[in-house]
Amino acid sequence: MKPVDAVTARRTLLGNAILLGGFGLLSALLLLLHAEDLHWRNPGGERWLDAALVLLAWLGLLGWLRHRQAVAPRKPTKMLDMAAGRPTAVADRAAVTPQAAADTTVRVIYASQTGFAEQLARQTLQSLQAAGMAVRLDGIDGVTVDDLRRASRVLFVVSTTGDGEPPDMALVFNRQAMSQAQTLAGLRYGLLALGDSDYEDFCGFGRQLQRWLQASGAQALFDPVEVDSEDEGSLRHWQHHLATLSGVNDLPDWQAPKYQRWRLVERRLLNPGSVGDPCFHLALQPLQGAASWQAGDLVEIGPCHPAERVAAWLSARSLDGRVPVSYRKQRQPLAELLARCRLPEADEVDGLDEEAVATLLQWLPHREYSIASLPDDGAIHLLVRQMRGRGGYLGLGSGWLTGHAPIGAEIALRVRGNSNFHAPRDGRPMILIGNGTGLAALRALLKARIGAGHPRNWLLFGERQQAHDFLYREEIERWLAAGWIERADFAWSRDQVERIHVQQRLREAADDLLAWVDAGAAIYVCGSLDGLAPGVDAVLNEVLGVARVDQLRQHGRYRRDVY
Repeated sequence: MKPVDAVTARRTLLGNAILLGGFGLLSALLLLLHAEDLHWRNPGGERWLDAALVLLAWLGLLGWLRHRQAVAPRKPTKMLDMAAGRPTAVADRAAVTPQAAADTTVRVIYASQTGFAEQLARQTLQSLQAAGMAVRLDGIDGVTVDDLRRASRVLFVVSTTGDGEPPDMALVFNRQAMSQAQTLAGLRYGLLALGDSDYEDFCGFGRQLQRWLQASGAQALFDPVEVDSEDEGSLRHWQHHLATLSGVNDLPDWQAPKYQRWRLVERRLLNPGSVGDPCFHLALQPLQGAASWQAGDLVEIGPCHPAERVAAWLSARSLDGRVPVSYRKQRQPLAELLARCRLPEADEVDGLDEEAVATLLQWLPHREYSIASLPDDGAIHLLVRQMRGRGGYLGLGSGWLTGHAPIGAEIALRVRGNSNFHAPRDGRPMILIGNGTGLAALRALLKARIGAGHPRNWLLFGERQQAHDFLYREEIERWLAAGWIERADFAWSRDQVERIHVQQRLREAADDLLAWVDAGAAIYVCGSLDGLAPGVDAVLNEVLGVARVDQLRQHGRYRRDVY
C-alpha cells in the first residue's frame, strides 16, 4: 500500500494535468472560431507592463498558497486523553513521521482483565506527563507489530488471568503477533507484570511477553517488575524506574510507604581519597520491635530536607514553621511537615497562609537501597554513594543519609522483600558479579552462604582504584583466606591506562565460567544498569550462547538487581 502523501501527490498532479488540458482545448476552439478576424496590433508599452504585473502577481499568489499548504499543520483529530478522560488535540498520524513519533513519545500499552492493569497504566502515563514527557496510552488490542517497530520506547503493563493465560483483550495479539519472533531491534521496553503467586504459573503472560520481546531483539530499559497481588512495594519499585526513565527524581509516590521508625547508629566513609564520590557504610536499628529480612531484600527510605533548607524556604515566604497545620488527619508544625514534602515553588504559594500551604503538599518520593547485612548482624547495613546534582547540591536520598541526618536521627524506613534476588536454597556454586555500591547485596548474599556452610562462591567486583575503592576489603580478604570465597576477580578501572571493567574479567575467565555453569552455578548480578548489566549479559551470551542464557533465566539461575 502506498504512503498517504505519495497517493495525495499523484492525485493532485493528475487533477492539474486534466485542468490544464481542458484550458488548452478551450483555447484551441476559440482560436478556430475567430481565425478570420485575427490580426496583430501592438497594445503599447503601458498595457504590456500591466499584463506582466498581473502575471507576476498571479504567480506570486500561487507560490504563497503552495508554501502555506506545505508548512501548515494538518487539522488535528480528537483523541481521548485516557489519563484525564477528556478529548485532546493530537496531530493526524499521516502528518507525523514514524521517526519523529519514536523520538518523542513513550507508548504505554496495557493488557487488562479486571481493570487494574489499565489503572496502573494510566497512573504510569500521568507520572511521565508530570515529568514533561510525551506519552501515549493504548490497549494491547489496538496495537500491531508495526506500531512496535515504529516506537523507540514502550512500557507494558500486563496482567495474567486463569492459569497463566493472557487477558481477553490480549488474545488476538498473543495469537497473531507473539506466535513467532519478530524484528524489534530498535525497541527499548519496560515491563510491569501483574500476577498472583497462589497460581502455579505466576505472571504467566507477562513472562511469555518478556521472552517474546527478547527473542525479537528488543532491549530492556530495566529488569521486569513482577507484582504479586497488588504488592505496594513492587509498584513503588516500578515508580522508581519511571523516575529514572524521566530524569525527574521528585515524582510523588502513588501511595506513601508505611514506614517504620529506625535510628541511624553508624556512618563510616569507606573510600577516603577516591577520585569518585564518597561512599558510606551506614547502620540502622529499629526503634520499635524487631525486624526481619533476607539477603537480597531492599529498604525504602523516606528522605527529608535538611532543617536549614526548610528554614530558608519559610523565611523567603514570611511563613512561621511553628504553626500547627492539618495534613492527612494529623496536626503537626508546618516545618516538620515541610521537611518530608516537596517544597512548592514561590508562585504556587503566593498569598497563602500556613494552613493553606499544607493543603498543597506532597510527600517526598522514597529511595531504594540494597541491604548489605543479615538480621544476625543486629542492624540493617547500607552502602550508599553520595550523589550530587548539576548544581552541586546533594541528592535527595543520599544527601539525607550521608550528609544531613545526624547520628542518632530517626529515619523513616520500610523493609521490602525482593524474592527474585534471594540466595539459592541449596549449596550449588554461585557466581556473584557487581560494581560500586552493588557490592551491598552481594555482601549480604555471601554472608547468607557462609552462614549456611556453602563455600563454592566466585566474586567478580569492579571499582576505580584498589587503594581507595576496595569496599569492605578486610572482610572480603578474610573470607578469601578462610576459603568461603573460592575465587575472586577484581577490575580496578583507574589503576592502569586502559580502562578495565568486570565484564572483561568475566570474558578472560570464559573457560571457568562455562565449567561453573556446567556444574549448576547460579549467576547473580548487582550494580549499574547502563554499564555493568549489558556488558555482563553480552559476555554470557557470547560464552554460553543466547539459548542457554535464556534457559538460565527461566530456571532462576541468572538473576539481576540492577539500577
